[in-house]
Amino acid sequence: MRVLLTAAATAALVVSGPLTATAAGQGPQGPVGGDLLTTKPTVVADGATPPAVQASAYVVADIDTGEVLAAKAPHAKLRPASTLKTLTALVLLPRLKKSDVVTGTDADAGIEGSKVGVYPGLRYSVDLLFEGMFLASGNDAVHALCAHDQGGVKGTIQRMNQKAKEIGALDTTVTDPTGLDADGQYSSAYDLALFAKAGLARPDFAEYASTKYTAFPNVGNKGTYQVANQNKLLFNYDGALGVKTGYTTLARNTFVGAARRNGHTLVVTLMNAPHGITEDATNLLSWTFKNYDQLNPVGTLVKPAAPPPKTAAGPAEKKTDSGTAQPPRSRTVLNPGQAVQSLALRIPAWAYAGPPVLLLGLFLRRPRALRRRRH
Repeated sequence: MRVLLTAAATAALVVSGPLTATAAGQGPQGPVGGDLLTTKPTVVADGATPPAVQASAYVVADIDTGEVLAAKAPHAKLRPASTLKTLTALVLLPRLKKSDVVTGTDADAGIEGSKVGVYPGLRYSVDLLFEGMFLASGNDAVHALCAHDQGGVKGTIQRMNQKAKEIGALDTTVTDPTGLDADGQYSSAYDLALFAKAGLARPDFAEYASTKYTAFPNVGNKGTYQVANQNKLLFNYDGALGVKTGYTTLARNTFVGAARRNGHTLVVTLMNAPHGITEDATNLLSWTFKNYDQLNPVGTLVKPAAPPPKTAAGPAEKKTDSGTAQPPRSRTVLNPGQAVQSLALRIPAWAYAGPPVLLLGLFLRRPRALRRRRH
């Protein structure tokens, strides 16, 4: 009897595999953006020879069409440094009111890495803090903005990871919104291009990214000091739109730049470069603009997943124990064939083995009962 039950359980496990796979609709998929966009060396159209760069990975793409025109190890997971702030901005910009006033704290001023000069007790508009984040890559400004939003830094990290998934940036894992070398924090040249594309579609993001100078208040209200954008592309390249630079010891130099010429808007992202990253970005942009008509796309920047449609009078959101909103369950109408298939997939695999095992048990027990009656 035990042997038969073991065999039945094994059969149930074998059945559960195909059922789960069919229900999820999963199958082997290629790299995001196209089969050519792997972690391998330089990928370009046949016959094209882009300039040599020192970065370990890069992507050049047209953000209007979404076409990737050249790439090198685009999905290699590398440390993003402050270029991750492009994703931070994507999350915070639609959530914070630019005219809100934020008072600096000791936690803001004491943060590690690059700072724009947020001092405890001084008052800053959200607008000015965004300028400090974009221009000076101020980690203190990022901390102040995150602390001003609901959920603080932890809430921002959670939303950043969610946003990355929504726009197809599957190489990205966020553990620190400033971009510092936190454990487990990675992105890719491809994902940075997605962040730039989504960001530049927002007028406020584009304005911050292209701002060359701003002024920050001194301690004691003793005037202001000038803050210049660290992205040298803005000062040296015709049509430059700026975006974001980055550097840490482990990430080395990282870069997100964009420019518009001849009716085309290109973005270039580079990661893990020893030095001269602005020059490399300039050379890649100039080469792509010059050869644009002869270049064939090698991939695409994927479009963000469409949000679920909102009903006019749907059920209200429920609150979890932590206070976060939980959307109501969706209801899908199925035709009869789909309904039967869906019902079959919802039944656990072990249930299919239940009836045969039950019948087998009754059959084996029946002779014993009969023998007892004869005696």
